[in-house]
Amino acid sequence: MEVFSEKFGVFWNGYLGTLQMSLLAAIGALVIGGLVAVLRISPLPPLRGVGTAYVTIFRNIPLTVVMFIVAFAFPLLGSDGSFLKIPGLKDVIKPLGTDLPYFRFATIALTVYTAAFICEALRSGIGAVPTGQAEAARSLGLTFGQNLRHVVLPQAWKYAIVPLGSVIIAMIKNSALAAAFGVIATLMGVADVLLAQAEGKAYDLTWVMLGIVIGYLTMTIPLGLALDAIERSQKKAVRR
Repeated sequence: MEVFSEKFGVFWNGYLGTLQMSLLAAIGALVIGGLVAVLRISPLPPLRGVGTAYVTIFRNIPLTVVMFIVAFAFPLLGSDGSFLKIPGLKDVIKPLGTDLPYFRFATIALTVYTAAFICEALRSGIGAVPTGQAEAARSLGLTFGQNLRHVVLPQAWKYAIVPLGSVIIAMIKNSALAAAFGVIATLMGVADVLLAQAEGKAYDLTWVMLGIVIGYLTMTIPLGLALDAIERSQKKAVRR
């Protein structure tokens, strides 16, 4: 328990950093996943092909590989990920000793990877909308975009909300793989404790791991409970 009192600041900053990474990745994945879902159901074969290729590639590559590709590709292209400028991000990362570019790289990798699963969750919701409604909208002269915006998507969200939540929970847990960048190990305080051990300070790493578990549970359990509540309300609405 001594580690929590002495290293509380490290754990707290790590928790905030992990939460911020998860939030940024979730927003980005929802935007990209939504666009890819539209491509997947587009009436134009080339656009459908692009959407299908994106999902096929990222659903079949391990996240760790995606992270390493991003970590090596962006520097080779001369980018440090500075286009992902978030107010206050540097203030959160600086106390952790983590390089800001690698935090950005990890966030980008988590975003593009999760977007493929967001796309499929949205597509399943779109598929659950009765086809007769879309056909009726087309018969009234609505374009593909108008049909999606006014008829299909408002209903698809209702069907997709629970699968989307499950994807977001998985994404939060996947943020631990940012250790490939040396990010999460620092964010959650492991690196700091290991360094202290190397210097002769006796810390029990078991308590560190317990702290990490509790940190992730405080992020995922409330979201899971919210999803359960939404699912119950949807079932009640169907019975009515």
